Amino acid sequence: MQKSLNISCKLQPTREQALKLEATFQAFSDACNYINETIDSKITNNVRIQTLIYQDIRQQFNLSANLAIRAINRVAADRKTAKRDNRTVKEFQPTSVDYDARIFSFREKDRTISLTLVGGRERFSIHLSNYQIGKLKGQKPTSATLVKRRDGSLFIDIHLKSELSTS
Repeated sequence: MQKSLNISCKLQPTREQALKLEATFQAFSDACNYINETIDSKITNNVRIQTLIYQDIRQQFNLSANLAIRAINRVAADRKTAKRDNRTVKEFQPTSVDYDARIFSFREKDRTISLTLVGGRERFSIHLSNYQIGKLKGQKPTSATLVKRRDGSLFIDIHLKSELSTS
């Protein structure tokens, strides 16, 4: 059985990096909203959505291949949840972006992360407490969520998975 843990770390971007982050937030949410407006809302399968709109997303929103896939997967997941909860599909705001191992990495030795953004890949310093350092020590996280909080501060929620011991 696997145990999941999210470690929320504050990003310390330069001014130029902050602008690239904003562009990425906006492009990701615009792509999600475009998918919702363009593809029949009854379609909830991410592979089906991908076959219908992937190339448009890449070209129109200047997203990398994996960011386009992450946007498609987010829309598919939201549609499934909306269908289950009998609600309408939400409008996506430019406040978060999903990352997987191909477009996100954590480097323990200098406490930095690398993210694919609109316009290329960037390395960011992150602020870590002793608790966060301890939890991340020796880990190889494979996914994360980039988050912009209401006060405008930027965080990376690093997702860790570990096996639970059965004793």
